[in-house]
Amino acid sequence: MESFTTTGPSTSSLRPNFQKGIDSCARGQSSSPVTSSTLFGKKAARAQGNESKRKKQRVKKPKDDVIEVNGVVLESLPNAMFRCAIDDAPDTQEPVLATISGKIRKNFVKILVGDKVLMELSPYDLTRGRITFRHR
Repeated sequence: MESFTTTGPSTSSLRPNFQKGIDSCARGQSSSPVTSSTLFGKKAARAQGNESKRKKQRVKKPKDDVIEVNGVVLESLPNAMFRCAIDDAPDTQEPVLATISGKIRKNFVKILVGDKVLMELSPYDLTRGRITFRHR
């Protein structure tokens, strides 16, 4: 049985190619088209995510089952509830009981009496709503 040696005939043919690869790397030459600026895996995904964040205009998804109306806050109630009057509504219409939406609550937007707001009303109960935007 023959033992494995590095000077055997099977490895002698690999030596010149191996040495050529080492020499080209030492000189800074590379046979592969991959550059140092190419991103792989997670870094590429993150770079794509950053590109999407750089968009200037955000598109709001339309909801089919809500009615959006403008209104004015009349009264502040406990538990982030507000009594709001709908703009362009007759005086006989009762005010809407509105709560703050999650994004406004998360970003600590303060809503005061007299603020103009955008509300979403449910088609099932037009006396309750959700405040989704505070106009400046």
